[in-house]
Amino acid sequence: MTKSTLVALREILASALRLGCTSFGGPVAHLAYFRQEYVQRRRWLDDERYADLVSLSQFLPGPSSSQVGMAVGWLRGGWLGALVAWFGFTLPSAVFMTALAWVGSLLPSSVLPWFRGLPLVAVAVVALAIVAMAKQFLVDRKTTGMALLLVVSMALLPGTNPVFALFLAGVVGWLGLRPPHAETAPSPGPRVLWYQTVVPLVLFGVCLGILPLLRAIGPSALMALADSFYRAGALVFGGGHVVLPLLQEELRTLPNITAQDLALGYGWVQAVPGPLFSIAAYFGYLVGGVGGAIVATTMIFLPAYLLIAGVLPVWDRVRTHRGLRDVLGAVNAAVVGLLIWALYQSLWTTAVHTGTDFALAVVLFALGLRWNLAAWLLVLLGLAGGVGLQLLGL
Repeated sequence: MTKSTLVALREILASALRLGCTSFGGPVAHLAYFRQEYVQRRRWLDDERYADLVSLSQFLPGPSSSQVGMAVGWLRGGWLGALVAWFGFTLPSAVFMTALAWVGSLLPSSVLPWFRGLPLVAVAVVALAIVAMAKQFLVDRKTTGMALLLVVSMALLPGTNPVFALFLAGVVGWLGLRPPHAETAPSPGPRVLWYQTVVPLVLFGVCLGILPLLRAIGPSALMALADSFYRAGALVFGGGHVVLPLLQEELRTLPNITAQDLALGYGWVQAVPGPLFSIAAYFGYLVGGVGGAIVATTMIFLPAYLLIAGVLPVWDRVRTHRGLRDVLGAVNAAVVGLLIWALYQSLWTTAVHTGTDFALAVVLFALGLRWNLAAWLLVLLGLAGGVGLQLLGL
């Protein structure tokens, strides 16, 4: 490894750690922080190239902001640069979430009612994400109908696998659901040898197929975590919030995880900087301690890393394929419906038990929608509101 490569990797790590410690607010806010750091401050790429990377992150399944960071690291320092960029951006939030899970495991169950405001924060934040995604993805009657159809289907057939539902939506998109798309001019991408693209994509598919087999052959807590979180990370379309319904399905197969844990974890992750996918560290610790946190966090991000490494070099050609874009439009529309169902089934039924719970959730939603309060502020207000309701006996 040359001296210039080491310098580049150190620069990538320093900038990623800085972003990991200061990037509050979720994926959309992260992209603004990234632009300030990589385009304006360090001038590693221009606005046109940065917009191209953001477009790529919206096209691929996985955590959008983390994928942009990996892509910047890949352009700057190759596959090691992408790995370092992911590590720096994810480490702070993963450590925070592991610590919160550890502290939570030490608290007696009698303390939990004092945290009743935290799941209500999760209700408000997911509702805000649904509003934002509906504006972006439900662009006409067809896409709106797709979202409504998925909500009704999940309600009538609650055992339906979310991945299967998204697959059917993709088939419908391929066969003729054609939402409008804004045309964007392609920008030049880096030249690589063919195997540098093929190998990561093959590994992506192999892991998706072989991990369930390994889990069945040699069942263990860590193997179950690896399989469940890899699959969740590989099949999330629409960004970090959409991991909620997929995790709900996967967590049912893991020990020591309850519906209340899901709501609490999703509430806590809003309060820390960095990617929402770091919620994996929280659940990983509950299942397998520190080792479980490391495995869950690594595996939920691994698909994004492999996809960025495989698709980035050929993105200019992939992005212009009309059929694939139609599939993406249909899947994104269905994702909105899937998130609506998850809001009800995973969070609402767990968090909202009384009229005062409902009122606090509505207040938090309004503060986020009209006053644009950051998620971490909503967490503080939600915790304070929950404590107040407990003190008043409401």
